Amino acid sequence: MRARAQVVIRDSRLALARDELAELAASVPGLPTRARLARRVEWLSERVQDLMRELLRLQWLPAPSLQADVREKAVLYVGTYSSLAPGQHAAGANVAQLAIEQAGGRFLHHAGGDDGADDAAALEAGLVAADLVICQTGCVSHDAYWRVHDHCKRTGKQCVLVDQPQAMHFVRKEALADF
Repeated sequence: MRARAQVVIRDSRLALARDELAELAASVPGLPTRARLARRVEWLSERVQDLMRELLRLQWLPAPSLQADVREKAVLYVGTYSSLAPGQHAAGANVAQLAIEQAGGRFLHHAGGDDGADDAAALEAGLVAADLVICQTGCVSHDAYWRVHDHCKRTGKQCVLVDQPQAMHFVRKEALADF
């Protein structure tokens, strides 16, 4: 009889606790959704941390080298080009031009602007004439970028996409002459 009384007391307390929990959940609208969103935010935070670690790891990898033999080949540089003044540091197309010409290649250039049909035709002609394409993506029009990307993908032509002129540091005479 005592055991039955203890079971009844336990079940009564459990029922009261469930009722109290239901009242509390009803008093806070959207609680299940909030709890689900909190779990999702926690998972996304962990994912962001994993991606940040991967990005950091990739940033410490050595820069890729331009793997191409440019001796007696045409290399098209699509992007801005500024002539070097005496004592000025070479950047972007200047670095590429010096390295390509020193390795025995022929340097071609297109500004990558959006100056109409003549400009698009000149870009297409340069792409056809080139054996290798270097595209400075941050300094060309969207049209020029997609033309270069599409042409290289269609023809299987080697294409190097460079975000900023400073990234051209990997183009060296030795890297071009070794292949």
